[in-house]
Amino acid sequence: MTDVTFPVFDADNHYYEALDAFTRHLPPRVGPRTVQWAEIDGRRYHVVGGRVSRAVVNPTFNPIARAGALHDYFRGNPDQKNPIEFLKEREPIRPEYRDRDARINVMDQQNLEAIWLFPTLGVLYEELLKEDPEAVQITFRAFNRWLEEDWGFAYQNRIFAAPYIALGRIDDAVAELEWALERGAHLVCIRPAAIWTETGPKPPTDPMFDPFWARANEAGITVIVHAGDSGYTTHGYSNDGFGAKFDGGWQPSIKAFNIERAAYDFLITLAYGKLFERFPNLRIASVENGSEFLRDLFNKLRSSQRRTPGYYRDDPAESFKQHVWMNPFWEDDVAEVVELMGADRVIFGSDWPHIEGMPQPLDYASELRDFDEAARTRILRDNTRELNALRPL
Repeated sequence: MTDVTFPVFDADNHYYEALDAFTRHLPPRVGPRTVQWAEIDGRRYHVVGGRVSRAVVNPTFNPIARAGALHDYFRGNPDQKNPIEFLKEREPIRPEYRDRDARINVMDQQNLEAIWLFPTLGVLYEELLKEDPEAVQITFRAFNRWLEEDWGFAYQNRIFAAPYIALGRIDDAVAELEWALERGAHLVCIRPAAIWTETGPKPPTDPMFDPFWARANEAGITVIVHAGDSGYTTHGYSNDGFGAKFDGGWQPSIKAFNIERAAYDFLITLAYGKLFERFPNLRIASVENGSEFLRDLFNKLRSSQRRTPGYYRDDPAESFKQHVWMNPFWEDDVAEVVELMGADRVIFGSDWPHIEGMPQPLDYASELRDFDEAARTRILRDNTRELNALRPL
């Protein structure tokens, strides 16, 4: 289905960070605790908290693989190619990956009304710095100042970039949220992980984080839980690095489930911790985390309600559906997500221009061919439009 007759709101677009995205507003004296550049064997890498990060092979992003390069691989690899083959073709970085005016021009060609815009590297570095919460705060404070300068938080009312908030130092997190709200942010981004504080990790529903949730609840801003490095390990079942290889590529391992596992644990903890009972105006959107875990999540919520009579004030499964929106992976069964959540709680995101996303955002439209026009319009535009509008108390 390529005959989408209306401009679409894409809830998952990305930029490739400028070379000075982390350092432009960073005091040089704190560099060793935060992010620096280093050259190793002729290639540039980020050094994060004193450790070389190889999470991205080329963090300069020049050259870069084409958008959606792995699309056929995730579609089931019909031609049985080695995954390395999909990534052989590289090109110079395109202007629209780093320039907002160039991006607007491309959005016009892609029939996109608006986009939510997220980091590429920025969702990886909190994990590397988590044992130094002050360094996390310094790093992302600097990062968000770069983001405002280069992209803005509501550029031409079409590009809505998400400031990244780390909750480990709660006063700093609330101050950063206030700063973002004052500058017109329509959404903020956090990672699906336990929150590392100066006294160790705590669940996101711990009362110490209530000042952040209370301010988000009051402002009516949507909090995006976006995939990133959540610190998950394979516990020895597989190499925690890039994975073991065989002649045809990478061998299967449970590492492939890390993103879904992290999101499942985070989202169900919000319900177990009764966050939505305390903050009934809160809206959470899960982006680029997949959705295959949803049926089991609902089963466990209903089971917990039966096993703990009197604990919940509200039905936890119904409360979850009222407060959480899901962006399925494009290869997920969107009909199942609609069955579980309702069409008004599903949002479209292409992951463009990442290699595992869609070659073009509206390539996703064919996944919705069995839905009626009202459901397609909700998923492709209206649900994200509503989440993008602040709903203050």
